[in-house]
Amino acid sequence: MEPQDYIDLKKIKWEGHLDRRKISIAVLALLAIIIMFSSVFQVGTESVGVVLRLGKYHRTLGPGLHLKWPLRLETYDIVPAERQLKEEFGFRTEEAGIRTRYAPQKYLTESLMLTGDLNVASVEWSVQYRISDPFLYLFKVRNIGETFRAMAEAVMREIVGDRTVNEVLTVGRNELSVAAQLKLQELCDQYLTGIRVDQVIMQDITPPDPVKPSFNEVNQAQQEKEKLINEARADYNLAVPRARGEAEQTIRRAEGYAIDRINRARGEAERFKSVFTEYRRAPDVTRRRIYLETLGEVLPKVGRKLFVDKETGNLVPLLQLGKEGQNQ
Repeated sequence: MEPQDYIDLKKIKWEGHLDRRKISIAVLALLAIIIMFSSVFQVGTESVGVVLRLGKYHRTLGPGLHLKWPLRLETYDIVPAERQLKEEFGFRTEEAGIRTRYAPQKYLTESLMLTGDLNVASVEWSVQYRISDPFLYLFKVRNIGETFRAMAEAVMREIVGDRTVNEVLTVGRNELSVAAQLKLQELCDQYLTGIRVDQVIMQDITPPDPVKPSFNEVNQAQQEKEKLINEARADYNLAVPRARGEAEQTIRRAEGYAIDRINRARGEAERFKSVFTEYRRAPDVTRRRIYLETLGEVLPKVGRKLFVDKETGNLVPLLQLGKEGQNQ
């Protein structure tokens, strides 16, 4: 072999060694990048991260940037523990905002319910809740979303089934909401779901579409009945106190009149007694005094009169028969 051929073979071996070294460095760099990216994760502000080590729960991390073992030795799940979640029944929201748009489709399998008096009502409601325990929420109940919806629907059907259709459609809405929230929270605690129910909001509660016209007529009749009853009570409250006042006024007036008559009668009796006493002492004088006093009271009321003796003559020319004489 010539020297030139030996040099070329050595050069080829060296270049092959360099290529293998570059490949190893590239593989190590790629592996380092994979390890770095698989070891770092971020948790949002309204969430927590639940870390599993070899498939077993290990720790819970708050919002921020965190490290974990790479290559799926540790995995994590993000749970929105600080966010209020909502489940809708009987309707769906397509776009939330100032003017919320709802889906036109009716979910009758969720909304149609049988009341306690064997009537049917369409009940639409929503449940607002939070995840209070991420560990229980992830690992204690399988298919927690479907299970929670089934629990909420069962609770609402039970509560609606204990009430009449009038209570469900009219005055019982607030009571339904409170009772459903308490019962649903009790079930969530019993099944270890890790969910805290914040509120049950009743939406539209209406009769089924085929009976809506008849139901509206019944409601109008009941409202008219209540209106007439209230008007009658208002008239009663206006007339009865007035009649009682007038009756009380009449009674007081009669009592005053009776007291006045009694006092006058007593005064007249006392006056008569005093006159009778004086009459017994001096009958002639008393009789004359009474006669004169009586004439003094009677004559001014009679007017001007002329008394002429029937035996007197030639008196007519002396009379003044003017206006005053005509009135006499």
